[in-house]
Amino acid sequence: VQLQAFGGGLVQPGGSLRLSCAASESIFSINAMGWYRQAPGKQRELVADITSGGNTRYARSVKGRFTISRDNAKNIVYLQMNSLKAEDTAVYYCNAVNWDINYWGKGTQVTVSS
Repeated sequence: VQLQAFGGGLVQPGGSLRLSCAASESIFSINAMGWYRQAPGKQRELVADITSGGNTRYARSVKGRFTISRDNAKNIVYLQMNSLKAEDTAVYYCNAVNWDINYWGKGTQVTVSS
């Protein structure tokens, strides 16, 4: 599975962005898809993921502000990010996990700054 992320950019604190992750093949049966992020000097961390059954989980730091969703017809996974904070600044990576194999897309930079 090849993944391509879109939608990063510069946004002011309190603003919103929507990231999209387009997959090269059907995501209908992929076990889980998600978003990770890596800030400078920090380890990559899970932001949110969603299973093929629609179950979601979020990092504590983004719960209530971010929403992950998947459109199986378009093979796209979205991450709606609201009430962005400076600490959300990072490179965001799309991830797919299928039969214990991890697939990664190239990251997209999100910068939250005034």
